[in-house]
Amino acid sequence: MSLMEWAVSPFLDYGFMRRALAGSFALAFGAAPLGVFLVLRRMSLMGDAMSHAILPGVAAGFLLSGLSLTAMLLGGIVTGLAVALLAGLVSRLTPLREDASFAAFYLISLGLGVLLVSLRGSNMDLLHVLFGTVLGLDDDALLLVTACATITLLALGGLYRLLVAECLDPGFLRASGGRGSLVHMAFLMLVVFNLVAGFQVLGTLMVVGIMMLPAASARFWTRTAAGQMPLAALLGAAASLAGLLVSYHYSLPASPAIILSAGVVYLFSVAFGPQGGLLDLSRRARGAAR
Repeated sequence: MSLMEWAVSPFLDYGFMRRALAGSFALAFGAAPLGVFLVLRRMSLMGDAMSHAILPGVAAGFLLSGLSLTAMLLGGIVTGLAVALLAGLVSRLTPLREDASFAAFYLISLGLGVLLVSLRGSNMDLLHVLFGTVLGLDDDALLLVTACATITLLALGGLYRLLVAECLDPGFLRASGGRGSLVHMAFLMLVVFNLVAGFQVLGTLMVVGIMMLPAASARFWTRTAAGQMPLAALLGAAASLAGLLVSYHYSLPASPAIILSAGVVYLFSVAFGPQGGLLDLSRRARGAAR
């Protein structure tokens, strides 16, 4: 089998592989650019916290309506936004920092979500919620993740300057009309929507990987946010393609294969990226020593 056949034949022969690729690409194009701003704002762990925060709502939707995409979607959005609001409120009213507040709520959410799914569902249902069903996407799930990616990219286009300004100087927007809080909340809503839309693809535990790993990788290849956003989306799409191919040819679970492929890209970027990678830092150190 030639390399071309190895890379193309699974998507030509099987509709479920084409659906998986389309859903993974849409998720990468919407989520990875958001990850760039999480990295710039040093809120990387918040993405992980929010991915766990949607779990109780997804589980509640599952308890009420079974594997209903609409019920689990609405439940995930409600609990994700609720956790974001509560964590922000606690950090403003108490000495606890926002990252610690998010960590506390995400641990509570994870335990509650797993408990709720276990009350009614089987181990397979729990695995479905936690790790997704990228190889079993239906029309509704594919339309949801595609619509979410489209809305996210349009919103980022409109909010780009404000988000960059908030990354550089959060106090500036608060001092100039109080728009900082609105921009921050709009950004959190986009994060929640992408995590909820993506749980069907990669699950609530894995979806944050396609948001953060490509974004962190892009940081080692270009300095500007304008360059990092499209690069992160492309790296996420490449990791999705590689993960699906590895999963198909070697009979491995698809979601972990996609995230591990993104992890390989990240480790390669850490080692060889021209913007602060280990090789670049070593070269600079040798130059300074001379």
